[in-house]
Amino acid sequence: MPEEHPSWSHGRGVMVMSGLRVIPTWRHGQERLYVCLTDGSNIAWYDREAARVNVIGDDRREDVLEALGPFLTSPVTVGPPPVPTPAELARLALHPDDDLAPNRPGEALLIALERDPGHGPRLRPDPRRRALTAEQTVGTALDRLDGAGWHILHSVPLPGGDRIHHLAIGPGGLFAVHALYAHRQRVLVSDPTVALGRRDPTPLLRRVRADADRASHALTAEVRPVLALVDPADLRIAAPPRQVRVLRDTDLGELARLGGVLKPADVEGLHAMARDRGTWTSGG
Repeated sequence: MPEEHPSWSHGRGVMVMSGLRVIPTWRHGQERLYVCLTDGSNIAWYDREAARVNVIGDDRREDVLEALGPFLTSPVTVGPPPVPTPAELARLALHPDDDLAPNRPGEALLIALERDPGHGPRLRPDPRRRALTAEQTVGTALDRLDGAGWHILHSVPLPGGDRIHHLAIGPGGLFAVHALYAHRQRVLVSDPTVALGRRDPTPLLRRVRADADRASHALTAEVRPVLALVDPADLRIAAPPRQVRVLRDTDLGELARLGGVLKPADVEGLHAMARDRGTWTSGG
């Protein structure tokens, strides 16, 4: 059995193997070894205390095990991240201020507009109101999935003031949904950029993927990114974007037809974890 690597013992350093970065860190008081892609996305982690390698997705499983090889000093279990147990859920009794489930679509924007309505003459419409329209439209469409075994969270806060517009949890898995106002505009998606009408393209898909990755890290489960376009006049996709699903707001019901990823108990467990504000703001 290979010897333990010094960087794991002392929590220092980065090792590059098979194009993957292996990074020791602390999370919730426990030492873990994360396996990341070169862009920083987490695809697996080694929980030494539990003797378990948790792999998000199965396509890089062999590469992950190869990268972690020097650090595995005893037999380990390899598989997808475990869903919280009933005992763990019992510890998630939430104070109302920490429960994200009551958030309305666009909650953060609604609060911002209440505090600063932006009265006075404007040459252009307040962009916050267009963004709010987008989040409310997408949120309403996603909320219709509730009857199909899904849970939807809105305005999920992230450290640094960022947020995930919507998080959908259901039989088809977990999705971080970013809403974009595109009313009567032509949209061109060319990974990683998105161009609206005659505006210069912006690398929006990088943010959409980053939000999903941060959600994966917080929930220790695979979260897939979705870009939801509200009322575009035309949608052109130059080539299928990496990982990101691009949908019109009227097509979000397609998620309800996805299944076979999470069992009902898994959905409930992940929803209980995701609705806790502390899951997103604890750092780690």
